[in-house]
Amino acid sequence: MAVKVALYGATGRMGTRIAALAEVDDTVHIVRRMSRAGAIDASVDAPRMDGAGRRSTGATATSGGDVDVIVDFSSESGTREAIADARGDGTALLVGTTGLSAEILQELALLARTNAVLIAPNTSLGVAVTRKLARLAAELLGPAGPGGGAWSVDIVESHHDRKKDAPSGTAIAIARALESGGMAIPVDRIHAIRAGDTIGEHEIRFAGPSERIHVMHQAVTRDLFAAGALRAAAWLAGRPAGSYSMDDVLG
Repeated sequence: MAVKVALYGATGRMGTRIAALAEVDDTVHIVRRMSRAGAIDASVDAPRMDGAGRRSTGATATSGGDVDVIVDFSSESGTREAIADARGDGTALLVGTTGLSAEILQELALLARTNAVLIAPNTSLGVAVTRKLARLAAELLGPAGPGGGAWSVDIVESHHDRKKDAPSGTAIAIARALESGGMAIPVDRIHAIRAGDTIGEHEIRFAGPSERIHVMHQAVTRDLFAAGALRAAAWLAGRPAGSYSMDDVLG
């Protein structure tokens, strides 16, 4: 049976791609879409494809209790509404919205005591692998200098010029992965570039005596994030209360 999803931020760049991919994904079914302006077809199922690849015209009434997972790619205010709905209905919540305040992050931590909550500033499975590689490299290379080991580390991230938060949530997550491996990275060694229509690039640069190691992830299309979000939503449905990440989805 398909996992029933309520999508917040449905008219945004990510929301539209998630909705498009969901139409041809048998594992998930978007039953409610929300935008900044309010509900979109909130009382009916989103269009589906039939076996012949045609849009189905059937619609089924739904309510908050019929939702398995709320997927949020909206804004600070949208995430706040998603938290309230998840708390009221006991629904699992996947948050892909970035640049959230400490107050909202605290609310998400409180929600995780009663609901399954997955915070994913980047829903790419490749980025999850990149974080694991960062942690492993930090463990093997040792503390970064100065005052530490012989190796230094920088993170360089690039996004389109409309992205507001800098550094990106993904870059911060990579920095935390490095720290968990024992290699702390100062804020001034995280470099953010905002230019053109770059979807997303993250590079970790390790520099040691006479050698360099570069680990890089490049996003070619936003569909990779949408596909990762749908996979994470299907994985999150039915999970016990707690705080999860894409590392858990990756297994």
